[in-house]
Amino acid sequence: MNKMILSSLLVASVLAGCGGNKETETTTKKDAKNIEFLAFGDGGYHPDYPKKKHIKNPRNKEEFIAKEKEDWLEDYRPIEEFDHAPIYMYPNTDIATEQTGASAVGNAMAEVCRTRECEFALQLGDNVYPDGADAKDGKDDQKRMDDLILKPLLPLLTENPDLVIYSALGNHDWKTSRKGVELQTNWMAEQPNFHLDKKGYYQYKMGEAGNDVEFFVLDTNMLLSAKPIYEIPLNPDGSEMELAEAKSKGIGELETPESHESPVHGEDIVQIDWLKAGLANSTAKWKIVYGHHILWSIGGSKYSEGHVLRERLMPMLCEYADAYIAGHEHDLELLTDDCSLYLADSTRPPLPLIISGAASKMRGKHTPFAQQQEKRYPEYDLLWSKSFVWGFAHIKLDNQADKLDVEFFTTPRDLSNKLVPEAKFSFDRRN
Repeated sequence: MNKMILSSLLVASVLAGCGGNKETETTTKKDAKNIEFLAFGDGGYHPDYPKKKHIKNPRNKEEFIAKEKEDWLEDYRPIEEFDHAPIYMYPNTDIATEQTGASAVGNAMAEVCRTRECEFALQLGDNVYPDGADAKDGKDDQKRMDDLILKPLLPLLTENPDLVIYSALGNHDWKTSRKGVELQTNWMAEQPNFHLDKKGYYQYKMGEAGNDVEFFVLDTNMLLSAKPIYEIPLNPDGSEMELAEAKSKGIGELETPESHESPVHGEDIVQIDWLKAGLANSTAKWKIVYGHHILWSIGGSKYSEGHVLRERLMPMLCEYADAYIAGHEHDLELLTDDCSLYLADSTRPPLPLIISGAASKMRGKHTPFAQQQEKRYPEYDLLWSKSFVWGFAHIKLDNQADKLDVEFFTTPRDLSNKLVPEAKFSFDRRN
């Protein structure tokens, strides 16, 4: 080989070493595979498994709606916004209760997965209503979980036989006993399409190295049961009543968890330490945390829990996470927190808070409460919401644009199983 050719090769090699990395990175980013999944919560309701109060105090349709209206007005909600869930009448009776949208949502999710990638799904808790497994109501728990967890999702799983649903626990899953939680985790361990670790919280990765996501699944009921939570009524204008005022008036009620819900040997601290270490040490490109309970919402009834959970989680989420996903509120919401209370660096994008808890039950929003929240908390922003609907979310992690795209869907009250696109939003990767 002559010197000129050798010199040319050396120059090319040097140029490749200097400028070639950028081209390779661009190519890698262009070819990076996106990650797409479903998020749905509160899907475990069916009239065949009613609340005890509906058995002890049955109501006909008119009485049922009247009670819903009474509760609506007690919370200082505008009467012009009053609505209620579709009514289900028990066969051969005049007894009414709330209709379920679980099967309709299952069919709608199957439909969305015909046109979008659905690699896996997040199940956001309250998988078994109203009292979890071990409800001591004379019903077989295997059938209960087949009916409430598996059956509504069969259309989705038939369409996507290899899809795995990564589940979280909710307050209703914890309702009866620790045995009930164990029965549910054991049931899921036997199902090829479900996953729920025995301790209730866990982490897992999806995607290819360099363009992957790590999920951290929380047992938020355990985190909340360790702290005092006062259920404080709202003021007539929808603003939060101060705790001291509520106590002085004798109307602030301390929520006391059942004995089986209270953490044993510092379980809640162990979980917090696990999350903190997991997020800090994660090498994944994306980091997403999800659990049952909300951090912020506009429902007007869960805000006391939100205060407690924000105190426990927000410093870690603001530092490391790209999103927090929850259920609990039986609606669809999209909010953000700008993390200004927790980070000195105000240039980072806000933290998206995705609420997808409308998979079988529906609930209304509290407009005056939402307006008061905007006034009181500058770090909080409500981007979109849809109440009195059945629905779910589809999320895409776009590895070319470094964007998190969330799209909300509903399905009509007439149980037609139709798919209705509602809204779509995009967020920058935060880390």
